[in-house]
Amino acid sequence: MENTNAAYSPADDGDTRDAYRVQPHNIDAEQALLGAILVNNESYDRVAGFLEPSHFFDALHGRIYEAAAKLITQGHLASPVTLKNYFERDAALSEIGGPQYLARLAGAATTIINAEEYGRTIYDLAIRRELIQVSIDMHTRAYDAPVDDTPALQILDAEQSLYQLAERGKYEGGFQSFHESLNTAIEMAAEAFKRDGGLSGISTGLRDLDNRLGGLQRSDLLILAGRPSMGKTALATNIAFHAAKAYKAEHHADGTVTATDGAIVGFFSLEMSSEQLATRLLAEQSGVPSERIRRGNIHEDEFHQLVDAAQQLQSIPLYIDDTGGLTIATLAARARRLKRQRGLGFLVVDYLQLLAGSGKAGDNRVQEVTQITTGLKALAKELDVPILALSQLSRQVESRDDKRPQLSDLRESGSIEQDADVVMFVFREEYYLERGEPTEGTPEHLTWQENMGRVHGLAECIIGKQRHGPTGTVKLQFQADVTRFSDLDQMHSGEFE
Repeated sequence: MENTNAAYSPADDGDTRDAYRVQPHNIDAEQALLGAILVNNESYDRVAGFLEPSHFFDALHGRIYEAAAKLITQGHLASPVTLKNYFERDAALSEIGGPQYLARLAGAATTIINAEEYGRTIYDLAIRRELIQVSIDMHTRAYDAPVDDTPALQILDAEQSLYQLAERGKYEGGFQSFHESLNTAIEMAAEAFKRDGGLSGISTGLRDLDNRLGGLQRSDLLILAGRPSMGKTALATNIAFHAAKAYKAEHHADGTVTATDGAIVGFFSLEMSSEQLATRLLAEQSGVPSERIRRGNIHEDEFHQLVDAAQQLQSIPLYIDDTGGLTIATLAARARRLKRQRGLGFLVVDYLQLLAGSGKAGDNRVQEVTQITTGLKALAKELDVPILALSQLSRQVESRDDKRPQLSDLRESGSIEQDADVVMFVFREEYYLERGEPTEGTPEHLTWQENMGRVHGLAECIIGKQRHGPTGTVKLQFQADVTRFSDLDQMHSGEFE
């Protein structure tokens, strides 16, 4: 007797239905495009930039397209006659009439004008089929995953697959006319003209630094390096806060949003917790020293300053990820997700040496750092945002009399200098002088006091490399108790070396 009490799952019906569903395709579009190519080989040029043989649902059509492409790219004619030799022994073609099928394709050809539209139809359907395959893979993996294949890892891989698919699902690319390039350049100049300060990029909030860089440029990888206690994180935090605070956007009728000033900022803090970063920002914005904030050693009026600053900070589009030990692949996936969900105009990574590569465990550190910097530069281009990555410097700086950093001081890999569009160093002479105080009352101590007075509260941002502009040194003020960098006062403003 049949057991009618067997467990029933609604998924069973779905699986059964899916087994009989035909994946999306359009054979008529494939035939029309192939016919157009065989009649007029110029049709191939209209689809060659994005359409591949694998995009055809019918494998035979894919092979015909591939054979035609091979002939055309070699400067030969692709027609039913020239393709005949390629398919005389093709079993699939024999089943539908042999070489005469090629002639029928040419006979029912669409015009060259419609070729690109048919190509896009074929392409879009191929992307939909790949999307179905990604979902099937996710489904299968989730059911049969071993213990060490965690849900978090599955989600990460699924996001990467979907993002890669989204990036492939575009027709853009290839050559563009100089006329289009000129229009883009004029639009950039117009945006700079409208933006406060007349910058083509995102303002750092520091006038003299902006004058040198022209702001933070889209798709640039900027390296900010320095020895410990120089203020790398403080300067990066100041720049990130200013960009987020200045954010203004224009909403368009088609639902897109364009930033007219500032940026939505993502901050990967691999060393400090989000609470520590928030305390720094509170100190900078309120003027209450961060050390006193942590200890709770504040007066009532300072508490009100903190509350006011906190209310202002709550509304800025600054997002912090303080997960330690991230790989470059995981960081890239999270950055893509942030851009997709909330938008992204500027990314900060603190700091580069705390990232891990995605290669084999046997890779040495130089290879790993090379992989990281290459990955960050590729990510900056992919997301079309500036990325500011902090970096440590080697100890050889400490052995020199002049401790100002140089490009050769970058730790572990020459790829940092090679891949970066801009390399900047933070240097505070005060830090080194403070630690070399002579015995009080000696002539050396008097000289030391004079030197300390000269450099107190001063910092230098040394631009060691810049693809788009000059190098040199920008002098800044640094207020250590609130970790704030600012422009020099008017008397010293614009001092470049």
